Amino acid sequence: MATFAVGDIQGCSSALRRVLERASFDRERDRVWLTGDLVNRGPDSAGVLRWARSLGDRAVVVLGNHDLNLLAIAHGQGREGSGARCRETLARILGEPDGRELLDWLGRQKLMHHEGGVAIVHAGLLPEWSIEQALELAREVEEELRDAPARLLGCMYGDEPARWRDGLARADRHRVVINAMTRLRMLDASGRMALSYSGAPAGAPEGLVSWFDFPGRASAATPIVCGHWAALGLVLRPDLLALDTGCGWGSQLTAVRLEDRAVFQASSDDER
Repeated sequence: MATFAVGDIQGCSSALRRVLERASFDRERDRVWLTGDLVNRGPDSAGVLRWARSLGDRAVVVLGNHDLNLLAIAHGQGREGSGARCRETLARILGEPDGRELLDWLGRQKLMHHEGGVAIVHAGLLPEWSIEQALELAREVEEELRDAPARLLGCMYGDEPARWRDGLARADRHRVVINAMTRLRMLDASGRMALSYSGAPAGAPEGLVSWFDFPGRASAATPIVCGHWAALGLVLRPDLLALDTGCGWGSQLTAVRLEDRAVFQASSDDER
């Protein structure tokens, strides 16, 4: 049995099929961890959701920002800034006979997972959060998403507060957690999230640092699997497996076998 971590699929079901074939993924024996953003830019978001759902507990799924945007629109809480592409994705999924069931399943997935000394989250973690605290915060938001989805999704948009502090009101508290776990790339020197920058680290404005390189990060002892940052590309180092290699932008989909960090890739060119 092997466990494969797969970067942002973004509805590219053909690339997903090919990368799993190259990895010799056995759906009866192996497991898969998905970094989120299962949906949006590719042509078959419903197919990707259907496949992930069919794996049952052999799939660990963490939600990405595109997944949450989709759920927000489905619950009448989306914003125009969510983009026409996400609305088109929603229309396609709802047009499927099992569309509502797929969205219900998506809304029951995690923000963060930790197992066997490795964590997975779509974007990143704030520097002051230990793995244990981050998991507690993720469970809090996941519970709200299950029990009061419209309330949670209606208040998740916005860039403020830009940093964590104890005592935040519920809406602000949940917004910070969602922004960190599904949107974070860089921080300023004080630890505030710099959510507007999406380019490569080398081109970032002076004073910004990648979240995983922030000095004194409390989660640094635990390897973290993440996606979200296509401009960063594939990064494999002892404390980090960054797997978003731009499949949704016509580039590669990447899978890594966690046991030995073997890398498998497939192009999404034929899906654009």
